[in-house]
Amino acid sequence: MATVSIGKRMIGDGEPVYIIAEIGINHNGSLKKAMKLVKSARNAGCDCVKFQKRTPELCVPKDQWNIERDTPWGRMSYIEYRHKVELSVSDYEQIDEYCRKKGIDWTASCWDEESVDFINAFDVPFYKAASASLTDIPLLRKKRSTGKPLMISTGMSTEEEIVNAVELIGRENLMIAHSTSTYPCKPEELNLRMISTLKKMFPEMPIGYSGHETGLSPTLAAVALGATFVERHITLDRAMWGTDQAASVEVSGFRRLVENIRDVEDSLGDGVKKVYDSELGPRQKLRRVIEIGK
Repeated sequence: MATVSIGKRMIGDGEPVYIIAEIGINHNGSLKKAMKLVKSARNAGCDCVKFQKRTPELCVPKDQWNIERDTPWGRMSYIEYRHKVELSVSDYEQIDEYCRKKGIDWTASCWDEESVDFINAFDVPFYKAASASLTDIPLLRKKRSTGKPLMISTGMSTEEEIVNAVELIGRENLMIAHSTSTYPCKPEELNLRMISTLKKMFPEMPIGYSGHETGLSPTLAAVALGATFVERHITLDRAMWGTDQAASVEVSGFRRLVENIRDVEDSLGDGVKKVYDSELGPRQKLRRVIEIGK
């Protein structure tokens, strides 16, 4: 069975779908908003919340540092804005304390090696690599060096790039998420059957889905197709300022998503035909038995 141990949980075939609420930077640098999103995800029944961590000076090309833009905090340079949306050590300490107390996992997509060291201080159960980082092998290896399981997303990537990344960083404790890196993504570009393709390509690894569509039904279809974990962005309001808000699910919708995923899991069954006890009464009443030959 393709499984990976995540803290006290197993992710993979035969296990309940591991549901990740991607907070990312939808908190807009506000601890209050971040905590509200964490609590909402936990109350919705999610298994994990995920943030994004960047060192702005390393992630923003230097020629863009001083480009001015309008932000919720007024007009400022791009490098100033990138610092505004980053949470502090103290913020993450409070998030970590709450998550441990309430029994919900948390992790982060680290966009640079310095950010890996920052997040590693909190002993998160696994790391996530965004689709944009799939070809950044030094960064993937840095995350591997922590000894924690790694989840990689495959948006904006060719099949060759996916295979190359897997071969270069190793297959042990690795999870792969099918994804399309468009925000929001049109249904005709979701290509959910790629989940089945990845399961055939990497049968020893848990395969999941990271979705950026506006509705809920494609994520449910991904579960039906065998996704062992799913990730969707969560937001307090899709109309809020921020690049990921429009491709996110509001809190009430996320609650429905978790409930519906659990319903889909229950309804899939084991594929073995059986007559249930609940069918015996209708069977006796409605089934007409005709003996062949008479």
